Amino acid sequence: MTKAQAAALRDHFARYQVVPNGRFDPCDAFARSGPIALEIGFGMGQGLLEFARAHPQFNCIGAEVYRPGIGSLVAALEREGVTNVRIFEGDARALVESIVPASLARIMVYFPDPWPKKRHHKRRLVEPRFIESLATILAPDGALLLATDWKDYALEMLAMLDAQPMLENVAGAGAFSPRPEDRPLTRFESRGIALGHGVWDLIYRKAATTESR
Repeated sequence: MTKAQAAALRDHFARYQVVPNGRFDPCDAFARSGPIALEIGFGMGQGLLEFARAHPQFNCIGAEVYRPGIGSLVAALEREGVTNVRIFEGDARALVESIVPASLARIMVYFPDPWPKKRHHKRRLVEPRFIESLATILAPDGALLLATDWKDYALEMLAMLDAQPMLENVAGAGAFSPRPEDRPLTRFESRGIALGHGVWDLIYRKAATTESR
């Protein structure tokens, strides 16, 4: 952790931090109304910061466990005066399970850890129960966007997401989506593209004919 990241955590993190206690209505984290976007695993925060700047109508929540990344994002928010972002530090699964149903307009899961060794695949974040939880907290017509640069993980996610009845594949069953124009291109992704890695995007909508549990 750099000195700047540590200072940002010490001096400013409390202003942005959300700590759910029981059932959590994301609207309560903001002093204004607006659609809620959640990014799970924002890394160093570059993409979430760019999304929040480009979509000032959104109230944005980011979930991350990596403290230097949190410190980096807090420092950037302070430096640039961006006020529509809040941060959850910890396992995103705990946050997702606490959020009231049908409350999020957008959920973003970009480049989750692929756990490439086969014996570690069970540690992957995106699995059927987690997908069900994400679908449950999506508002009617809400969007779930995912991306990965691991083909086997992309195919695994595609099959599991297509099997979830609360979600509809925007590109059609069994198909990946083109990269959405408003998905920020991070340094991580740029480096992967330069190395010849493929990137697979998935976009789903909350199915109109289903109800949250």
